[in-house]
Amino acid sequence: MNAIRSPMAEAIAHSVLPPSVYVASAGVKCGERDPFVDVILAEHGLALQNFQPRALEDLADGYFDLVVTMSPEAHHVALDRSGAEAVAVEFWPMPDPSVVTGSRQQILDAYRDLYRRIEAKLTELRERAASGGQSGDRGA
Repeated sequence: MNAIRSPMAEAIAHSVLPPSVYVASAGVKCGERDPFVDVILAEHGLALQNFQPRALEDLADGYFDLVVTMSPEAHHVALDRSGAEAVAVEFWPMPDPSVVTGSRQQILDAYRDLYRRIEAKLTELRERAASGGQSGDRGA
């Protein structure tokens, strides 16, 4: 729903990947901005600024070298939409912290865990691209 995982990944990507890499997050559905994402990003000196959740159809640019999905539903939609296009689609399964219950601290810890997982995958992607793996300047 472009409310937690993807927006968090977009903010982290801007801090981890080179500035020449175009990054845009979108969801299968358009959701509501999640305030816990802002809390966790702020802990790392990052922010979504004026970001508003958006659906895939809302992206102005439809061409990407790499599409990363973080939920099974999003992955299936991305594969269906990429069809014959020359785009790599990678599935990075990520937990949904919004399903965690408990104290505020327990919920924030779930969001922190998600942040760490996404940051690790983006760092791995950066290193792979630097060594000649997935290349290109455009990703989502």
